[in-house]
Amino acid sequence: MKPLGKKTEVIEKACEFITQSETLPTLKEVAAYVDLSPAHFHRLFTRRLGVTPRDFADAARQKRFRSALKSGDSIAQAIYSAGYGSTSRVYEFAYKHLGMTPRQYEKGGDRQKIWFTIVKCPLGQLLVAATAKGICFVNIHESARELQKTLKEEFPAAEIIEKNEKLKTWTQALIDYLSGTKPWPLLPYDIQATAFQRKVWDWLRTVPPGTTYNYSEAAKAIGNPKATRAIARACATNPAALVIPCHRIVPKAGGVGGYRWHPKRKEKLLKIEKAII
Repeated sequence: MKPLGKKTEVIEKACEFITQSETLPTLKEVAAYVDLSPAHFHRLFTRRLGVTPRDFADAARQKRFRSALKSGDSIAQAIYSAGYGSTSRVYEFAYKHLGMTPRQYEKGGDRQKIWFTIVKCPLGQLLVAATAKGICFVNIHESARELQKTLKEEFPAAEIIEKNEKLKTWTQALIDYLSGTKPWPLLPYDIQATAFQRKVWDWLRTVPPGTTYNYSEAAKAIGNPKATRAIARACATNPAALVIPCHRIVPKAGGVGGYRWHPKRKEKLLKIEKAII
């Protein structure tokens, strides 16, 4: 067995092996490469990175697939170079992670339909945008014009359409929550994410309204005590305010800390949630 004095080197070696593999390696194969038992390697990898080896491998394969499509490869070539065993696997991946078919992603989101609406709320102007599967973008600003501009920048090749009935229902649920008349709604979201981002965002959606965690507590809660900076990055890159409630993470030293949509809005959100309880 390999001595455990160089755990970081072991993880780096495993990550390199996974990312350079032409096919999706099994847990047994990766563990054997770094000379550890599968169970021991799985525990070490998950504890250090906050995701399982399989999640990491899936994320690496997704990245290769996206890169191949963007570089001009055909879908068939991209499937082969990314290591997918069948087209059904690719479309399963596309449904979960791209929010569009591989052909649409290849063309920068061309013909992908995104509906949006902008309404007034207690925090200013609220933009909510969604695909057919769920909310993909939520932004808050004082200017409705600026909100539309950021939406087009986020999805430059998509077909942007104003309003639909499902979006109206989701938006009203957010307005009711911000007005303090109803609890925070658990709404579906459809956002591209790394395995770690998705883990953090999904966990955030389980944190009860009115409850806050500091970054260290959040890292421990997802099973990775050393991931405080990564937690902060996941919160900072959240594209869907309110739907992914990153405002429930605050500094250990006190105060509300930073917030992509302004600390004063974060402070108001926390007060709204505590008042609803």
